[in-house]
Amino acid sequence: MSPGRVACHFHTCITPKAPYRHPTPGHARRHRHGAHIGPPANAAFRPTAHGIAGRMRVLIADKFSADGKATLATMGLEIEDRPELGADDLPEALASSGAGILVVRSTKVTAEALARGSALALVIRAGAGVNTINLEAASQHGVFVANTPGKNAIAVAELTLGLMLALDRNIPDAVAELRRGQWDKKRFGKARGLAGRRLGLIGFGSIAREVASRALAFGMTVHAYSRSLTDAQAEAHGVVRAASLAEVMRDSDVVSVHVPYIKGRTHHLIGEEELALMKDGAALVHTARGGVMDDTALAAAVSSGRIRAGLDVYEGEPSKGKAEWNSGLLETAGVYGTPHIGASTDQSSDAIAQEVVRIVSEYLGRGVVLNCVNVQKPGDGGCNVVVRHRDRVGVLAAVLDAFQQEHLNVQEMQNVIFDGNAAASATISVAREPSPELVARLEGHDDILAVSVRPR
Repeated sequence: MSPGRVACHFHTCITPKAPYRHPTPGHARRHRHGAHIGPPANAAFRPTAHGIAGRMRVLIADKFSADGKATLATMGLEIEDRPELGADDLPEALASSGAGILVVRSTKVTAEALARGSALALVIRAGAGVNTINLEAASQHGVFVANTPGKNAIAVAELTLGLMLALDRNIPDAVAELRRGQWDKKRFGKARGLAGRRLGLIGFGSIAREVASRALAFGMTVHAYSRSLTDAQAEAHGVVRAASLAEVMRDSDVVSVHVPYIKGRTHHLIGEEELALMKDGAALVHTARGGVMDDTALAAAVSSGRIRAGLDVYEGEPSKGKAEWNSGLLETAGVYGTPHIGASTDQSSDAIAQEVVRIVSEYLGRGVVLNCVNVQKPGDGGCNVVVRHRDRVGVLAAVLDAFQQEHLNVQEMQNVIFDGNAAASATISVAREPSPELVARLEGHDDILAVSVRPR
């Protein structure tokens, strides 16, 4: 049975990484959101009926709200604040700190870092994208990864509109000329304006929706393409659903990109072929993730003089907050850029910090990982075995032992207690249907009230 995928509380043996966890009937409660798990193996962390005894260490390896750190400290956590850490420093920091929780923003979490963090159980990305975290390695080591989706949406949307305005009014160049002592109203007094123009959104998640509402306030018409977007959803947000990515690229005056980077799916989603579809004089704004755009193809398209671009993210951008870095793309006339600051506002930082605190609080208090991104959901096929039973110690252990004897792997499990604490019901997801003999054996247990097998 995979501990990371079983939705119930656990008593944990304090041993090195990947301990055996004993399910504890009678203490589980059902949760609809997040991965419901037990506390990590950490000698400084002992789950009890009354909360947490000892002090779990939290390593914060990035810039993080002072209020957020103060709140975490009030929860009895030992905070190690190391915002200067980079990807190369993180493995040793995790090994030496014995941290059970890691909070990062832009710092890359490599396979080596995850391997060195022997006590690490939870990585929280203080932001939405998780492409800087090696999810495969995290899953192999039984480390949960959570994020804070939507909390930076307004901040990124505001920068997106800022880049649109900068491109339309040539604001950075005008400022630079004034600082050089040059007054050139003739050159910078030309602009098309945004009102009445068509904005094409690629992706329609929380950030794109915030961009849409602001663009509509500017008098733009908004078209959006997302594979999951329906006409009804689009209408509810005052936008038009585009039928394809090509349609957005071809028909928009401004194209704005808002999709996550997913290796093998959105890598170079927009390349030479897509850029060639854009109108002459159109603008492209990219505030999503480096790698979604083919930066080499974009530099060529801008150099041709057909389009302009406003960017906040880049391929191969530095992982540290301050670094020497040169990009041929940014040397191209017609490109304005910012150093991946889309989410960097006080409002956004406070909202993200509050969500990080909420994730930690739920994890410590109820064994729930909110916004977990690397826990599988039961796939197609298989079935759910529903076992109604007396709420007594050892009943679920007997059920799981019976499954083990039949080599039946548990994929997910929930146990709820009826009022009065006399009876409970466990729903156990398994990859294949148990044999009639196994069901009969369970039904013959003195403390099991009923067993039913339901196809998924």
